[in-house]
Amino acid sequence: MPTKTTLNNGLRIITQKMPAVRSVTVCMLIGTGSRYERDEIAGTSHFIEHLLFRGTQRKPRARDISETIEGLGGILNGGTDKEMTIYWCKVAREHLPVAIDLLADILLNSKFETEDIKRERKVIIEEINISYDSPQQRVSQLIDELLWPGHPLGRDIAGDKQSIKAITRDDLFDYMRLQYLPIKTVVSVAGHVDHEKVVTMVNHCYGDWSTKEGFVGFAPYKKQTNPRLCIERRDIEQIHFCLALPGLSLYHPQRFTLDLLNVILGEGMSSRLFCEVRDRLGLAYSINSFVEHLSDTGAIVIYAGVEPKNLKLTLRVVLEQLIRLKNEIVNEKELIKAKEMAKGRLLLRMEDSRSVAGWFGGQEVITRKILGVNEVISIINDITAKDIQKLARELFIAKHLRLAVVGPVTENEILGDLLKL
Repeated sequence: MPTKTTLNNGLRIITQKMPAVRSVTVCMLIGTGSRYERDEIAGTSHFIEHLLFRGTQRKPRARDISETIEGLGGILNGGTDKEMTIYWCKVAREHLPVAIDLLADILLNSKFETEDIKRERKVIIEEINISYDSPQQRVSQLIDELLWPGHPLGRDIAGDKQSIKAITRDDLFDYMRLQYLPIKTVVSVAGHVDHEKVVTMVNHCYGDWSTKEGFVGFAPYKKQTNPRLCIERRDIEQIHFCLALPGLSLYHPQRFTLDLLNVILGEGMSSRLFCEVRDRLGLAYSINSFVEHLSDTGAIVIYAGVEPKNLKLTLRVVLEQLIRLKNEIVNEKELIKAKEMAKGRLLLRMEDSRSVAGWFGGQEVITRKILGVNEVISIINDITAKDIQKLARELFIAKHLRLAVVGPVTENEILGDLLKL
């Protein structure tokens, strides 16, 4: 289990010692993301993430920032999600002080120069264009809109062109003032490190960071009557679809049961969906399912890309697999395989300092409660086939099915009638 220290300003530091590795990763996690934004400034979290790599007082150019780490053979990056923003740096362990100092510098001393904002605005619009041109990314955006309509969770994390063009420098500063706070920040370090030395380094860089503002929370998601189907017709070779159902939150006691159900359903080349849709019937090259857990909601989503004439058949086969999970108990052999896969994937992640720092830091910043590897493995071991069937019966309800489709769907094709369980 990691060791934790909280500074006087509320910033949390956690470290996980990995004596066998030569790398060290520093993750700076902020408990804010796209769901915290008002509609008129949608994309602000992602915009700020981009700008923090553009230049600081000490390192005025983006190249100065990147060269600081790449010149040491390290990796520097960031990412924005619905509820969290992360900046991370992975270096050889002797360069840990450089990594901690640089992440603090971009957080506390970024300049946000007018010209940099103009340039990055163009870059983000191009990023939005790329995601729109990608049918796989586009259908993922559309399924979010169906799952969480009229709510920030249903928006693209990057915002849209209109909101990005409208965001001002003052908007960016106002958002940071309300959301980028020490009490919402975790510095997570994994590698062959000494906790007290890390605390000293982090305190030196972040100890004077204080704010008087209280942060603004997010609007909770309330279940409502949603549209069930969204079709975006495009003249392309394949039809891409996402079939989804509401899932479970990060705090739900059965979330690990849903994760295991997902392993059986559509994770990996031995999953039911892969074996049936690709291996046996040859209907798709790519098919998988994934689970998303958020603070107060969640989803289970199935994605596939298929030839237009095979769309209805593929949907029927996918729905048959959902029905099987409701009606049939998973046999012991398949259950054991799924458990070993889930546990094995987790253990493999724990060999990489980036994965370790992100996994523990992500738990701390969102839930303020860290589960260790052994705790999670114990939970997985205790899940029964009856638990999986019970959860499938609770979640797999026909009226909750949502379907998003991008591709050459004909005008007279009726898909809504297929959404039955």
